[in-house]
Amino acid sequence: MQIKFYSTLTADFFPNDPTDLGDSYDESEGIPYIGEELTGYRDIIRKAIQEDVKDFNGDLMQYYHEDDSLRSKVVRAVPGVDEVNGELVGSLCVDTNAELTAEEQAKLCDYISGQYSDGWGEGFEQREVDVGDGKLSVHFWQPTGFELKRDVPEPEKAPSRPKMQLAGQDGNIFAIMGRASRLLSDSGQADKAKEMRGRVMDCLSYEAALKVVSEYVETEISEKPKMTNTKHDRSEAR
Repeated sequence: MQIKFYSTLTADFFPNDPTDLGDSYDESEGIPYIGEELTGYRDIIRKAIQEDVKDFNGDLMQYYHEDDSLRSKVVRAVPGVDEVNGELVGSLCVDTNAELTAEEQAKLCDYISGQYSDGWGEGFEQREVDVGDGKLSVHFWQPTGFELKRDVPEPEKAPSRPKMQLAGQDGNIFAIMGRASRLLSDSGQADKAKEMRGRVMDCLSYEAALKVVSEYVETEISEKPKMTNTKHDRSEAR
């Protein structure tokens, strides 16, 4: 039997020539990319994964040392990437010799989450992938809202604007844009994240860029929605 688990994929892009990005570009942070922006790099990322996992035959279960039913049922678990609904996502192809129970699936997902965050995934994101005009640091694990799902997940209804505090930021618009982009992506608004980044890159000043960011995430300078006197309208405004 073969089953697949899917998870969000993100990356940081480090251009070979960042001169056009201005003085505020932080070379240590890169430019955040999300699933839709990564689709053009699918084959390159897939090949990089295949090269990276050669040492252990691509099987993350080689590091699972529990003597239990999961160990006896799962033949191998191989990481990869797939394009789903116009976005590049992390995929885990699992071969089994028997159907997994809900408890076994949960245990497998917990183990793979650890491999993505502190094991194989941590090492892979440090091996930058050359994409021609720059390099990608690809993240299989996400610090917020990470989840492995058996089937392609239906997008959850996202809040209109995630909250983000500007106070204490260092004035680096790329860092602020990156943080806002991740908040939007984690709340299921990848399309809004892409739209926001495009508008920010077109801004001619830091102040103008902050205003754009504050249209997509709720900050101290965001315009508050107008409230009405009825309870029904107040709930819709939120």
